[in-house]
Amino acid sequence: MRSVTELLKQEGFLKSLFESIPCGILIVDQDRRVIAVNDILTRITGTPEVEMINKRGGDALNCLYAHKSPDGCGYADECRNCKVKKTALEALAGKQIHRNKASVQLKINGIVCDFKFLVSAAPINHDDNRLAVIILEDMTELNNLRRRLRTEHSFAGIIGQDTRMHELFDTIRDLTNVNVPVLILGESGTGKELVASAIHNEGFRAKKSFVPVNCAALPEGILESELFGHVKGAFTGAVREKRGRFELAHGGTLLLDEIGDMSKLVQAKLLRVLQEGKIERVGDEKSISVDVRIISATNRDLQRDVEKGRFRDDLYYRLNVVPIRLPPLRERKNDIPLLAENFLEKAYKEGLETAGLSKDALSVMIDYTWPGNVRELQSAISFAIVKSRGKIIEPQHLPMELKNRQRRSSSRGPSRKLDQDRVKDALARTGGNKAKAARLLGVGRATLYRFLSESPDVS
Repeated sequence: MRSVTELLKQEGFLKSLFESIPCGILIVDQDRRVIAVNDILTRITGTPEVEMINKRGGDALNCLYAHKSPDGCGYADECRNCKVKKTALEALAGKQIHRNKASVQLKINGIVCDFKFLVSAAPINHDDNRLAVIILEDMTELNNLRRRLRTEHSFAGIIGQDTRMHELFDTIRDLTNVNVPVLILGESGTGKELVASAIHNEGFRAKKSFVPVNCAALPEGILESELFGHVKGAFTGAVREKRGRFELAHGGTLLLDEIGDMSKLVQAKLLRVLQEGKIERVGDEKSISVDVRIISATNRDLQRDVEKGRFRDDLYYRLNVVPIRLPPLRERKNDIPLLAENFLEKAYKEGLETAGLSKDALSVMIDYTWPGNVRELQSAISFAIVKSRGKIIEPQHLPMELKNRQRRSSSRGPSRKLDQDRVKDALARTGGNKAKAARLLGVGRATLYRFLSESPDVS
């Protein structure tokens, strides 16, 4: 049998390999002029091979910007940041490049089309000349599909495909044209301010101001002044009159974030405002009428605080007309892939390059408990993008907390991640569909089936 090396030297074999790779391929010379293309690339661009040969890459691909300058590809202002050009030049300099992301606009049959490519390149030597093989993986359809999925599973900037998130979307829609107080409950990092903003932006007050105030960040005296304003000379340092957040939010929405940390004195004054619809600036006796929608948010158990006397019961019932409970990320792990993809895309638009997220890294992320919720997930993605340096994010690029969790989970074995309550909940939420329940739990089907066989009470 002939050696593989001899086989690779056969022109027919290389030609078959060149045409069989399911990506667009072109070979360019030192001047970035095309000397060979495969059939897939001609189909992507709609340009016959004969019309691509001897042209620079952008001219051959019919890049929109290649026609902006009479000198062609590489000379328009936009060409300075072209990832395809940059990748080709690095390969011609002797580097091997793996999957850079590139957004290009190509003119196909007279129509400008947006394409997303993953660009890889490698140098080759032929007849003492340095050439570059450039591979273009067309990700356009996949990106469009991801965009459509996010659209189907998002509302007013909130992303989620979990049943409870869709119930949240419905609740926000129900609140758009009614003027009742809303109390948003949830752990830190679950997106309480985002939900409050969505309620405001989707409602009839959207054209007016949305004014947030963090009740936990301000001492009692300053918080009172921030909410209600003050007159000149009301206290030491009050050198001028100041409008409070209630006045700034007139006609719009006031978000009282972390309201569980508000002092009893300010609680009493807030209750009076809610009852009368009027405020008094600190140091003033004159009442000012305000029309404000109140949305409150807290990560505390306000009902327990009421029982222990830390929060006024009359204020609690005033605020808690429509309660919204945001689930922690660990209880909606099927949203992690959507959220991760969204954060990757945002990072890319901000100039942070990445080739994507590997299945192994995503598996580690699904297995993690996320005590910091969505906010922690976003930070982890940003960290991983920096560590991966433009390559595909692998488990070793993730923050130490996630990697430590992975090592502990591996030593315990996968079935230890499951317990009867979690499995029952997943089966109930998926209507008994074990495959969907396994995905929701972040384990393989075999792991779930094994757990069910060992726990007959669950099924």
